[in-house]
Order: sequence, then C-alpha cells, then structure tokens
Amino acid sequence: MSALNLTAQRLRELLHYNPETGEFTWLVSRGNQFSKPGMKAGFKDTYGHLGIEIDGKRYLSHRLAWLYIYGQWPDHQIDHINRIRDDNRLVNLRDVLGVVNAKNKGNYRNNTTGFKGVTIKNGRFIAQITIAGKCKYLGSFATAEKASEAYQAAA
Repeated sequence: MSALNLTAQRLRELLHYNPETGEFTWLVSRGNQFSKPGMKAGFKDTYGHLGIEIDGKRYLSHRLAWLYIYGQWPDHQIDHINRIRDDNRLVNLRDVLGVVNAKNKGNYRNNTTGFKGVTIKNGRFIAQITIAGKCKYLGSFATAEKASEAYQAAA
C-alpha cells in the first residue's frame, strides 16, 4: 500500500490521534507486544521524527496527523513550527513549500557567532543570506548583533 493509498478512514480504524498532545495510540491489536489497544504508537527515527508502521509501510507521524485531521495528505512538506521534530501537536504543524520549511531552520552546529546568517572573518562579522540558491553578501559589521540585524532585514 503506497503512502497515498492509505486513507484517513483506514488510519482512523487503527489509531487515535490526540491533536493536543500530538500522540497516536493504537485502537486495535496488531499481533505484537508493541501495538495493543491503548498503547502509544510509533518509534523515533535517526532524524528525530516519529514514525508509525501501518500495513507493512512506515509513515512519518506528522504527515499521519495531517491525514487524520484533514482527511487528505498534505500538499507539501509538514513543518514543525517550533523546530522540535517529535512535537506533533496540531498547533505545531503546517503544510508549507520546501523553501518555507527550509527557512525555519535553526543555527548549524558549527555556528560560532550564535546568529543565523552571520560568520566571522578577520575580526569582522559578515552577514549573508541564501535566496533562490544564491548566496547574497549583506555586509561586514563590527558586531555580530549589527550583522544579525542586516540578516533579519533581508530575511
């Protein structure tokens, strides 16, 4: 069964979704110790997202939440507004284009300035932004805060 063949009706036969907590629980026994009625459903993948196996196929829980509530698969990507990948409360989910989802990223792990879009070179803080796949230089500043302001204005 492909992802688009799983219907909201089939999903609702198997699982209950609580939009306030973001958790799925099993409504039926699936023949193993991990999926009995009332038990929390799912597993955490290597990227920190929650997933659930249904009819032999793995699905991302945030996409299942969308299907469960709205009765159809999301048109685009599901963005976790607060950037917490396992927070599948309905208020934290939105169906957005990939470019919008990409803008909702935090700092990279190797960010040394603490500000998005700001790097340091020769004692100066450089602000730059990527727009439509191209890096745009925004200026060189004496402080990280001023560089961040330039980034925020461009963003």
